[in-house]
Amino acid sequence: MVDQGAVVDSASWAVPPELESVRLDVFVRRCLPHFPRREIDKAIAEKLFSVNGRCAKKGERVVAGDRVAFSGPIHWLAAAPPPAAEIDIGVVYEDETILVLNKPAGMATHGFSARDQSTLANFLSAHWPQIVHVGKSRWEPGLVHRLDIETSGLLLIAKKQTAYNRLREQFRRREVKKIYWALVWGDTDANGQIEFPLAHDRRDKRRMRVVTQTHGARGARVWQALTRYRKLGAAKGASCLEIDMATGVTHQIRAHLAAIGHPIVGDGVYGPERKEAFGLTRHFLHAKGLQFSHPDNGRVIKLDAELPQELCTVLKRLAVDF
Repeated sequence: MVDQGAVVDSASWAVPPELESVRLDVFVRRCLPHFPRREIDKAIAEKLFSVNGRCAKKGERVVAGDRVAFSGPIHWLAAAPPPAAEIDIGVVYEDETILVLNKPAGMATHGFSARDQSTLANFLSAHWPQIVHVGKSRWEPGLVHRLDIETSGLLLIAKKQTAYNRLREQFRRREVKKIYWALVWGDTDANGQIEFPLAHDRRDKRRMRVVTQTHGARGARVWQALTRYRKLGAAKGASCLEIDMATGVTHQIRAHLAAIGHPIVGDGVYGPERKEAFGLTRHFLHAKGLQFSHPDNGRVIKLDAELPQELCTVLKRLAVDF
């Protein structure tokens, strides 16, 4: 909901003749090119934009001379993630070119507009403001990859554009080694490999789904995905796995493990409808290891992030024997 106590009513734009008859959402995107389409659509639906003083729908056509105005939280029109110095995230490694953070569970890696103020990107904007200009989007400052909100662990950030480009190339060539630990339901094989392609689930926007011969993609975009795992231990109907994420598709580990009948403990999207999660309020997935070549000199950097206390507590409670 909009905070009516903090508004700005001076942001407005006149529709020029060359934009006669374009849709309202298209016109607003022309005025605010740094905002993603989804955020503009959301703001119009929340009646933050008006045409000649009246609320309008995103598909309404504007006329030359119309006045399109914004009235909402004053920070919303900011062109970059608002700094949030109060956020505390552990720094695992830093030099002049790169930065590696240990993201806590429950925090989004980035937002989509200045309305998002509690993300890792807001932390970066506060402590390394120059990073806002690095990467493909100011809303994803320097972020070479991402982690789900509930996933904790290592996240790699480039502090310079040249470093960003070189690190992204390493990811494309599958030269970056990413190791995760997960606790899953069931007693898994000692090791295994999952290679199902993935596509967005049109029936549920929160999910990815595996693509097989019997469940095709039907025209949807499909990503090849490869996940390898090794069982570290098992107890009380659950297995602790070390996972090598060879590719980097959204929700890859979660969707792959669920597809073979071993969903991650605490996963509310891909997991079974059971209440038991051993006291967790998040899914048990942690980005524990990261290995890559330094973008400046090629030196191999290998980093490790210990399991958060709440995950250690679960393993101790289950008495998982490694």
